[in-house]
Amino acid sequence: MAQKRLFRSTSSKMLGGVCGGLAEYFDVDPTLVRIAYLLLEFCTAFFPGILLYIICWIVIPENK
Repeated sequence: MAQKRLFRSTSSKMLGGVCGGLAEYFDVDPTLVRIAYLLLEFCTAFFPGILLYIICWIVIPENK
């Protein structure tokens, strides 16, 4: 059985591919993940969400 791994998306990315990669990992529409991320941004006054996105962009490897 193949192990499921989290990667940044190269096919459905808008900025860094983090939301697209999360959508591929959880097998949901990337638009839903992006909307959820935007809601998180508004609820946390932007800074923590942006910092989290940048950290994920650095830490999660790109899908080759």
